[in-house]
Amino acid sequence: DTLRVELTAQCDAAIARGDKLNWVFLGAPGVGKGTYASRMAKLMGVPHIAMGDLVRGEIKEGTARGKEMQALAASGKLVPDALVLDILRARIERGAKDGERGFLLDGFPRTVPQAETLGTMVEVTRALNLTLREDILVEKCCGRRECGECGKSFNIADIKSVVPGGPTIIMPPLNPPEGCFGKLTQRTDDTEDVVKARLEVYKKSTIPVEDFYRSKGLLSDFAIMGGIPETTPVLLKHIIDILKERLA
Repeated sequence: DTLRVELTAQCDAAIARGDKLNWVFLGAPGVGKGTYASRMAKLMGVPHIAMGDLVRGEIKEGTARGKEMQALAASGKLVPDALVLDILRARIERGAKDGERGFLLDGFPRTVPQAETLGTMVEVTRALNLTLREDILVEKCCGRRECGECGKSFNIADIKSVVPGGPTIIMPPLNPPEGCFGKLTQRTDDTEDVVKARLEVYKKSTIPVEDFYRSKGLLSDFAIMGGIPETTPVLLKHIIDILKERLA
């Protein structure tokens, strides 16, 4: 509770001195960007903007952009950057008009050109890169489950990794309640081969984004070493320290 209060206070102080809280969360698929971004955004007093949610929202609402993206997806074509950026630009402009004091962007940018264009739209003040050892990441992704009835997400992977000379990583499973047993489903792409292929695509396109923000002095790496209850307070302290550095 003390860390949560301090993070909120540090963010308030940053805004009071004229700083912006325009943060980007980076990290490989399945690392937990959305989970941690949503939790941190609430405490920082900024909206959590998940690019995937924005796209799905456009499609669900049947907007012109949504219909165009749906047609592209149906024909197996990739959605062009310009279309995605239009959606994001509209969201950021709406937030500025509504008096939002920043954002925590998750799932974007994924390429250097996207990062460059984002920089022309708004000033990114920090990029936080969440990291997790690749073998653990694969095991974690393969353990993801969703209840077919209530829609809640769980993870049955019970990770205990001890590497000689390295850190111990312990991630207990997030098991479903009894009522959800027997109703669990797994994403068809959460298999070891597909997860590893996704990681290779990530390395080629998104790791250069890390270098892009690192070269600007904006990147901060954060290694995940445990489950959500163990990681959250450490992440809170990490973000507080970043904000204090800017103050210094």
